Amino acid sequence: MIHLIYMDHGFGFTHYLYLKKTMKWICLFGIASAVLLTVQYSQPPIFSSFSFLLSGSSSHEIKDSYSAYNGSEITEKSPQNVSSLTNISMVDNKKPKMDILPVMSISQMNELLQESRSARHSVPSQLLSRVDQQLVEAKSQIENAVIKNNDTDLYAPIYRNISMFKRSYEIMEQMLKVYIYKDGDKPIFHDWILEGIYASEGWFLKLMEANKQFVTEDPSEAHLFYIPFSSRLLQLTLYVPHSHSRDNLIQFMKNHTEMLITKYPFWNRTDGSDHFLAACHDWAPAETRGRLLNTIRALCNADIQTGFHIGKDVSLPTTYVQSATNPLKNVGGEPPSRRPTLAFFAGYMHGRARPVLLAHWGNDTDMKILTRMPHVKGNQNYIDHMKTSKFCICARGFAVHSPRVVESLFYNCVPVIISDNYVPPFFDVLNWESFAVFVPEKDIPNLKKVLLSISHEKYTEMFERVKKVREHFFWYSEPVKYDLFHMILHSVWYTRVFAAGF
Repeated sequence: MIHLIYMDHGFGFTHYLYLKKTMKWICLFGIASAVLLTVQYSQPPIFSSFSFLLSGSSSHEIKDSYSAYNGSEITEKSPQNVSSLTNISMVDNKKPKMDILPVMSISQMNELLQESRSARHSVPSQLLSRVDQQLVEAKSQIENAVIKNNDTDLYAPIYRNISMFKRSYEIMEQMLKVYIYKDGDKPIFHDWILEGIYASEGWFLKLMEANKQFVTEDPSEAHLFYIPFSSRLLQLTLYVPHSHSRDNLIQFMKNHTEMLITKYPFWNRTDGSDHFLAACHDWAPAETRGRLLNTIRALCNADIQTGFHIGKDVSLPTTYVQSATNPLKNVGGEPPSRRPTLAFFAGYMHGRARPVLLAHWGNDTDMKILTRMPHVKGNQNYIDHMKTSKFCICARGFAVHSPRVVESLFYNCVPVIISDNYVPPFFDVLNWESFAVFVPEKDIPNLKKVLLSISHEKYTEMFERVKKVREHFFWYSEPVKYDLFHMILHSVWYTRVFAAGF
C-alpha cells in the first residue's frame, strides 16, 4: 500500500511539473497571439507584412493601393502612422532594403510578346467557323499591312508597328462584333462608377453597353463575348470588412461563370478564349481565376507575378477621374524650358518601393520626393508639381499599377515607372520605351544617375512623344477615334486575332 501511495505521489509530482511547464508555454503562446492580433488590427507599418502573412492575405486586402491616389486627396480611409515607416527605416542612418523577387525586364516582356504573336496552330480550314475564317483573314491583312512611316493621323515613333496598328484598327471598325451577356444583376453587373481610381472599368462598361457600332444581338456573328461586371462594385457589395478574405468574391465569379457556361453554348466553342472582361480593382486577378483565366482579361493590376499573361491578357490603364462630367480637366503642362524640377513624387509610403524611394531621395534638392501633400481644392498643388517637373515618378504601391502613369501623360511629364513585373497599358501596340523610363526597384539608389544620363535632346524627344501618346488615354462621353474606349477595345480585338493561333 505504501508503495502504491509513493508511486501515486511520484506520478502527481511529475504531472504537476508537466502541467506547470505546459501552462508556461500556454501563457507565452497567449501573449504572442495577443501581440499578433494587435499588430494585425492596428497595422503598424513595420509589422503589416508579417501579420498578413499569418492571416493568409496580402496587405492591400484591407486598404486599397490608392487610398490616397496622389498623396494629397484621400478617397478612402488612409493608412495610419504612415510616416513612421520612414522613421523606422532610417534608424542609425541605414537605408531600407528591397526584397529580392524574380523580375522580368521590359526587354524580356518584349521577347515574350513576340513569341506569343508568332505561335501558330494548324487547323483545317473546313473546321473553322465563319467567324474564325474572318479572324484568319484579318490576321493575314494585319501581318501584310502596307508599311507607313508618315501618317497624318498618328505619330509613328510611339508605336511598335504603326502599319499593323493602323490596319488592325481599320479592320476592327469594319468587322468587329461583340455580344454582351445580359445576365447578372446590378450593382455588380451592368453598373459602373465613373469617378475615382477604378473609373476605367466603369467608363468602358458604360460606353460598351451604349455602343451601336460594335455590339450585336446575334451571338452567332460575334467575334468577342463581353462579361460586363465591375470588380470595384463586386468588392463594395460582397467584401466583408476586416474579414481578410476574398473567398466569397472569387466564389461569386466562379458561380456566375459556371452559370454562363451551363446556360449558353458560346463558351464551349473556344473554351472561353473569345470572351473578355475589363476589371480595374487590385483584386481582379484573384476574382478572375479558375475558368475565367481562359478569357482575355483587361486588368489594371497587370502584374506578371499574379498571373497576367502577356499575349493573352490586356493591360488596362488606371485613370483617376475627378469629375465624370469633365474627365479632361487641367490636361496640359509647361514646356521643357519651364520645368525646373528634375523629378517629382508625392504619396503615401505603402508598398515596398516608396519608403526606399523616400529614404534615398527625400532630401535631394533637384528632386521633390515627398510623402502625402497637404490637400487643397482640386488637388492643384500636386497637379502643379507634375506640370513643372521633367520626370514624374510612378512608383508602385501595394499593387503594381498606379494612376500616376496616366497622370504623367496628361501633364506632359515623362513617366518613370518603378514597378517590377508591371506590364504597361496597351503593351501590344505602344512602344513605351520611346516615351517612358523604366527603373527596376533594386536600382532606386541609382535613380538620379539614370535620369541625369538622359541627354536634353533625348528628353525633349520623349516629351514630344508624351504629348502625342496621351491622346489615347482620354475618356469622352461620346467616344471618338483612337480614344481610350477604342484603344481598350482594339487591344482586346488585336489579342483575339493573334491569340486565336490560326
